[in-house]
Amino acid sequence: MENINYKMGWIMVAFDLPVQTKEQRKSATKFRDWLLDDGYQMMQFSVYIRPCVTYARMETHIRRVKTAIPEEGEVRVIFITKAQWERSYILRGRPSSHVPPESLPEQILLW
Repeated sequence: MENINYKMGWIMVAFDLPVQTKEQRKSATKFRDWLLDDGYQMMQFSVYIRPCVTYARMETHIRRVKTAIPEEGEVRVIFITKAQWERSYILRGRPSSHVPPESLPEQILLW
């Protein structure tokens, strides 16, 4: 069962989208809404994450993101294995306190 740490993981979508005009803001909001509707959760304002069962499934989600990206701006998609995710640090405040990263949802763990 050790291999589960490398087959399952998270897809991280990070983006910089222009928001100078009303149309650009509308486009950026539409993209954020699309991510939420597609099962992503907001990690930070321009960083969204989604649990993913396999690396192959990640490729499907990348294709879906490609269809939703706005005409302007930059979007980066990164796959992070469960093992890598569990070694990440979330630091809050100063002096900083360490908070454990999000766990994969229970229903994913059953697959």
